[in-house]
Amino acid sequence: MSTFQNITSSPIIFLLTGVPGLEAFHTWISIPFCFLYAVALSGNSLILFTITSQPSLHEPMYYFLSMLSTTDLGLSISTLVTMLGIFWFNAREISFNACLSQMFFIKLFTVMESSVLLAMAFDRYVAISNPLRYATILTDSRIAWIGVAIVIRGTLMLTPMVSLLQRLSFCRSHVLHHSYCYHPDVMKLSCTDTRINSAVGLTAMISTVGVDSVLILLSYALIVRTVLSIASREERKKAFSTCISHIGAVAIFYIPLISLSFVHRFGKRAPPYVHTMIANTYLTVPPVMNPIIYSVKTKQIRKAVIKILHPKEI
Repeated sequence: MSTFQNITSSPIIFLLTGVPGLEAFHTWISIPFCFLYAVALSGNSLILFTITSQPSLHEPMYYFLSMLSTTDLGLSISTLVTMLGIFWFNAREISFNACLSQMFFIKLFTVMESSVLLAMAFDRYVAISNPLRYATILTDSRIAWIGVAIVIRGTLMLTPMVSLLQRLSFCRSHVLHHSYCYHPDVMKLSCTDTRINSAVGLTAMISTVGVDSVLILLSYALIVRTVLSIASREERKKAFSTCISHIGAVAIFYIPLISLSFVHRFGKRAPPYVHTMIANTYLTVPPVMNPIIYSVKTKQIRKAVIKILHPKEI
């Protein structure tokens, strides 16, 4: 019994994992990841700077886009140090408290991104179904309160999930299967009953990301109904075109997230590198693709970015 207490009371150090079976190639593998992080950080920073510096973009749609870029920056920064640390320096060790902190911020920015996508879906519904009252419904103060509510909601829902991990004992292997701290991954290493942790974690994700996805689908069902009631074919096409960027952002957020959940629950026989690649895709692809999608598909953003990068051409 004393041995068990010594194990559980000593400082806990977890070991993160890069790409299993390809450790000899970590330096080469780091090159595409460096490129992805560079694109994510520069792209989202550029979107933020463009929106804040261009008065013509001080509208509800672009305020929500700036929130999306902020969450993408937070998501990228949350994993940047540990992921590149493993690939460059084989720095696999992470303390228990640092692991909890990283896990909290990864989950927080994930939930915030889901909430922002829901807010953007509501924004598109209001713009299409009630364009004359759009500016009076989504005022600057209401948008600010929506942003505050998104942060508070994520914090309140995720704090119990992360805090409950402190009650667990870890007397088995301390090797995690990802290059960052992932909640189910940490629970698997515990020799304590984790049913409460699993229930709280599942409840938190269903009541945030799960509910958001249903409400986004409902918003688009209402948008489709509204658009189909428009007599002019040209007007219908124009209304749908304003949603293309948001639909792309929703797809690249939810598809990797759902894939990761399915692999963790049903893909136990899948090769380890499959888990790793999907897990890394889940965190790196949305921050990389969102600024590209909105820069290419949104005319106002594209023109504003060109104006900043090439002012003499405007």
